Amino acid sequence: MTWRHILRKALSLVFSRLVVTGLLLLLQIVWLFLLFYRLSDYADWINGVGLALSCIMCLALIRQDSTVPEFKLSWMILFMVMPVQGGLLYLLWGDKRPALHLRRCLERAEAQLAPLRTADPAAQAELERRDPRAGETARYVRDFGPAPVYGGTAVRYYPSGEAMFPDMLEALESARRSIYVESFIIGMGEMWGRIHEILRRKAREGVDVRVIYDDAGCLSLLPHNYDETLRAEGIKAFSFNRFVPLLNLVMNNRDHRKIMVVDGAVAFTGGVNLADEYINKLVRFGYWKDSGVRLEGPAARSLANIFLTFWRAHYPKEELDLPAMLPDVPPRPTDCLVQPFADSPVDRESVAKNAYLDLIGQAQKELFICTPYLILDNDLLTALRLAAKRGVDVRIYTPGIPDKPTIFLLTRSYFPHLLRAGVRIYSFTPGFLHAKTWLIDGKVAVVGTVNLDYRSLYLHFECGALLYGGRVLQDVRADLADIEARSRALTLEDCRTGFVGTMVSAALRLLAPLC
Repeated sequence: MTWRHILRKALSLVFSRLVVTGLLLLLQIVWLFLLFYRLSDYADWINGVGLALSCIMCLALIRQDSTVPEFKLSWMILFMVMPVQGGLLYLLWGDKRPALHLRRCLERAEAQLAPLRTADPAAQAELERRDPRAGETARYVRDFGPAPVYGGTAVRYYPSGEAMFPDMLEALESARRSIYVESFIIGMGEMWGRIHEILRRKAREGVDVRVIYDDAGCLSLLPHNYDETLRAEGIKAFSFNRFVPLLNLVMNNRDHRKIMVVDGAVAFTGGVNLADEYINKLVRFGYWKDSGVRLEGPAARSLANIFLTFWRAHYPKEELDLPAMLPDVPPRPTDCLVQPFADSPVDRESVAKNAYLDLIGQAQKELFICTPYLILDNDLLTALRLAAKRGVDVRIYTPGIPDKPTIFLLTRSYFPHLLRAGVRIYSFTPGFLHAKTWLIDGKVAVVGTVNLDYRSLYLHFECGALLYGGRVLQDVRADLADIEARSRALTLEDCRTGFVGTMVSAALRLLAPLC
């Protein structure tokens, strides 16, 4: 490697968007510190205003009935520790009012797209006949998602990103009318390179190609204004919630969804982002274990509807022939009923959390869960422990190699509570387990983007697919059995961290709802 190449890499790093953003944030922190220092002569007046603001914010927080207790408790402690600054911090970080504009835009978009979300009453009736309890879960997700159950949709389960990737490429090559891609992360490399080449070519052929990516998720991976590059190539694109280096956290809400839909008839979702580590072309944390599903039939059209609702919220004035963009999709032979769903942090319903609580409650024999992060609120922790105590075989599969050491430590702080209740916990020794797969009594499965943490359950836009019955659940079970065979069962002895580790974990759990 020549000195010129080293210098070029060093300059690229120094002037990267991530470094520049960090420096700008640091400058703002220094500026605020100097501002408060300069205003020290007015300390009594500032203290009075700060205390009043904290009291007002505290009362407003207590009044909210939709906020989780852990979130309220963390802020209450912060108000006590920092009575002068707490109210201002809550306005900057904890107050969700900046999302009101997005909520209104999404509500208007939903009103336009809802009539095009064709329901399948026969599928709901069939599910209620087969499994009345699962039918209740489906009814909740249908009414509050809102997301109907569909029959006539062929389902294929993928136990890894590299297994799914060739089918994604094949589906993209077959596109004749439209391609919709939504991803939390897009990273330069082989995976995105091959997808990008197809998208460029299809756009030139007249296919309607649209791409959404999360700006913060791609902050260190894509060039600044990469969406402009895509638009110059004929690909309609935007980056969600563009990261602005200002000390306010409108940035809390991220688009964590992974959706790819071709011609409204074939769709992919799951944990797989569009970067090389997700197909193990780049090794970062050992073997990257993921999962996903391919839907072919009317349920794929439902995911297209979810994508277009999000798009419409951001481009309400764009001329779109929505009925033509969501054509009817013929049914496919299948023995599985499918319910794609989406969750939004700016509405008034925690769809994913409530559906998961209901699935835990209906489990009678087995409850198997894959999750990379396990940061539980009291509702989920209590539900999982109660399921184990009433005799359900509850097994949770987590990573053996962390991608974020602090989150790894926080995740493990919940293990003793679960282990003592009879939950069995496994650590995937070959690497990082990124899959978000559930299996309940061998009758219902979930594959999607939702992690069991505060960010996924309360702050991110998420999606997934509920699978009711069918041979595909045997593939899910086989994958979980393979994960368990390559994992180590954890014991209470493995969870001992000493006094310092326990105190650090407790502090992290206190801060978790705020981050």
